[in-house]
Amino acid sequence: MSLKREIERRRTFGIISHPDAGKTTLTEKLLLFGGAIQEAGAVKSNKIKKGATSDFMEIERQRGISVATSVLAFEYEGVKINILDTPGHKDFAEDTFRTLTAVDSVIVVIDVAKGVEEQTEKLVEVCRMRNIPMIVFINKLDREGKDAFELLDEIEQKLHLRVTPLSFPIGMGYDFKGIYNIWEKNVNLFSGDSRKNIEETIEIGDVNHPDLEKIISEKAATILREELELVYEVYPDFNRDEYLEGSLQPVFFGSALNNFGVRELLDCFVEIAPKPRPKESDTRLVRPEEKEFSGFVFKIHANMDPKHRDRLAFVKVVSGTFERNTAYLHVRNKKKLKFSSPNAFFAEKKQIVDVSYPGDIVGLHDTGNFKIGDTLTEGEEMRYKGIPSFSPEHFKYINNADPMKSKQLEKGIDQLMDEGVAQLFTLELNGRKVIGTVGALQFEVIQYRLEHEYGALCTYENLNVHKACWVDPKDPKSDEFADFKRVKSKFLAKDKRGQLVFFADSAFTLQMTQSKYPNVHLHFVSEFEKVNSAK
Repeated sequence: MSLKREIERRRTFGIISHPDAGKTTLTEKLLLFGGAIQEAGAVKSNKIKKGATSDFMEIERQRGISVATSVLAFEYEGVKINILDTPGHKDFAEDTFRTLTAVDSVIVVIDVAKGVEEQTEKLVEVCRMRNIPMIVFINKLDREGKDAFELLDEIEQKLHLRVTPLSFPIGMGYDFKGIYNIWEKNVNLFSGDSRKNIEETIEIGDVNHPDLEKIISEKAATILREELELVYEVYPDFNRDEYLEGSLQPVFFGSALNNFGVRELLDCFVEIAPKPRPKESDTRLVRPEEKEFSGFVFKIHANMDPKHRDRLAFVKVVSGTFERNTAYLHVRNKKKLKFSSPNAFFAEKKQIVDVSYPGDIVGLHDTGNFKIGDTLTEGEEMRYKGIPSFSPEHFKYINNADPMKSKQLEKGIDQLMDEGVAQLFTLELNGRKVIGTVGALQFEVIQYRLEHEYGALCTYENLNVHKACWVDPKDPKSDEFADFKRVKSKFLAKDKRGQLVFFADSAFTLQMTQSKYPNVHLHFVSEFEKVNSAK
C-alpha cells in the first residue's frame, strides 16, 4: 500500500481531562469498538477484577489513576487509530504536555456534574497554543449533572472554545433516555445495561416524525424538539476546515462507563479528524509525505516489562517510513543506530513491526542512547522543536538509604530522570543530589519504582526552593557573571545536561537577583537543546 494511502488512513490523538472525568474508561470503550479487547474494565471498580488495559504500572493499579502515558493502537473501519492516553493527575502534567507534541488532534473529556475543572483548563490552553483540533466529550450522562446548555456555556467561557454540538442528550441522570445524534440524524436509546457491548440505534431522519413520541415519550420528544431548535439557532454549523484549524470544537454527549454515545463519537472522529500533520524542525517544515524517514522521541519508559529490565523510547514517526533493521541517524549523538525489534503497542502488549508510517508510535529498545526530544532521521541534520522542560514546583534532597545498593540507586535515578519523571540537579557546592518535580506525588512514584524496579532504597529531605531557573549569561566571561556565581554559589546547581541552574528561595530573591544582574538571564522553561526565555 502506498505511503500516501497509509498516511490518509491514520489518526493519532490524545485524550485529556481532569482526573476522574472518565478518560481511561473512554479509552477502554474505544478499544472495545476496535475489537481490540473483549470486555472493558473500569479503572476504579473493585467488582471488576480486570484492571483497565491502559493502566499498566503497579502504582496505577493500586491508586486507580493513570500516571504514565500509554500508547494504544487499533483498527476501526479500515482506519488505523493511535491513542495516547495521558495522565489526568496534575502531578504528572509534564508528561502530558510532552505527549501533546506527538498528537495530531485531541479529545477532551468533561464530567457532566463537575463541568470544566482546573486541569482541563491548563491542558486545553496548551492545545489552543498549538492550534490542535479538539473534540469535546461530555461524560457520565447517566448521573445527575449540569444542564446541557449550561455546560456548553461553561466550555465556551472557561476554555475559550467555540463549540457546536454534534449530539444532544435526551434527559439526564434519572431521566436519561438516550442521545439524538445530530451528525448522523438518528436516536440512540439508553438501556442502562452496561453489559451490552454496543447499543442499537434507531434511524429518525426527522425529529418531527410522530414515531419519536412512541420511542421516547411525548414529554421527552417535546423537550428534545425545543432544545434542538435552540441548538440550531445558537450554535454555528459544523465546518471541518474550522475544526481542523482549531477554531471550532464539536461536542458529543454520552456515558463511557455504559458504553453509550461512544460509537457516535468514534464514527464522527474517524471521518473528520486530521491525518498526520506536518511538523516544524529547527531548519524547515517537514511533511508526512516526504520519502525520507524522520521522527522524534517524546517519551521514555523504563521497565515496561518487570521480568526484563528494558527501556523503551517512544518515537512519533513524522515523515517517510520507518523500517526495521535500517540504520538511522541519531542527530544529537551524530551516530547511526539500527533497530532489530521495533515495537508497536497495545497497552502493555507489544509486537514487533517491520514498517511504520507517519502518525505511528514506535517503541525502540534503548540502552541509554536516547533522551526526550531526540530526533532520528535518514541522515538530515535537523531537530524537532517544542518539547520543553518546566521549572519544577517541589524540591527534595535524595539520600541513599542502603549504602550497599548505591550502584542500583544511581542507575535507577538516572533512568527515571531520562524518562522525564522528574528532574535531577547536582549542587555545585557539595555535589548533593536534588530532585525537582512538578507535583508532590512524583516523589512517591520515584521511591516506589526505585525499590520495586531497581531494588534501591532512598529517603528525602525537604529543601526550601521557590523556583529553579536556567541561567543564561549574556557574556559568560563578564565580571558580572563571575560575581553572580561567587555570591550565589550556595544556590547553584547543574541539571542533567550540565546546564547551570539557580535555586531561588522566594519570589523576592528572584526579583532582586534579576535587578542586580540584568545581563544574567533566568528562564523558567528549558528547551532541550537551548534555553528559551520565559520571563
